[in-house]
Amino acid sequence: MDPADAELHGVRTKRRLLIVDDNEQLCWALTRAFERRDYEIRAATCVPSASALLDGWRPDYAVVDLCLPGPTGLTLIPRIKSVAPDSRIVMVSGYSSIATAVEAIKLGATQYLMKPVDVQTIEAAFHHDRADATVRPSDNLPSVDRVAWEYVQRVLMENKGNISATARALRMHRKTLQRKLGRHPVAQ
Repeated sequence: MDPADAELHGVRTKRRLLIVDDNEQLCWALTRAFERRDYEIRAATCVPSASALLDGWRPDYAVVDLCLPGPTGLTLIPRIKSVAPDSRIVMVSGYSSIATAVEAIKLGATQYLMKPVDVQTIEAAFHHDRADATVRPSDNLPSVDRVAWEYVQRVLMENKGNISATARALRMHRKTLQRKLGRHPVAQ
């Protein structure tokens, strides 16, 4: 039963929320803020940990950071949707672009928000059916390095996080790709 329907029928259930962000302080702050709003929280700092949390647990909502160590947050969207098809997923990122926003929405995210973002904005985004068309896109175009980084991330996602297959697809040496993936995302 949907948490909103349960409350209408007098049954009290907490809304289940998955938070995935590699910034442990932000994860902790979001956890505390959403607990005060009566959510049951599970939090992780990487895709493998988040995926493990989904075994036997179905979130109603998820807040997923794009840039995580290892596979990107984009790779987690299909996993969340496979265990909880009706879940509402908000992708957040400090390094966004139109390409990653479109990819997140295609994969099943409800919204794509730029960091810093507050709890009220995230919670409001859970209830939108699609991205807010009133927000003007940035006039700043991403750098060539940023576009290249996003392309590598997309190919990595297409290869389900397999570094060897990604290196072959990019016609790049595996160790070169590992070095690139070990760096933080390129700024806009």
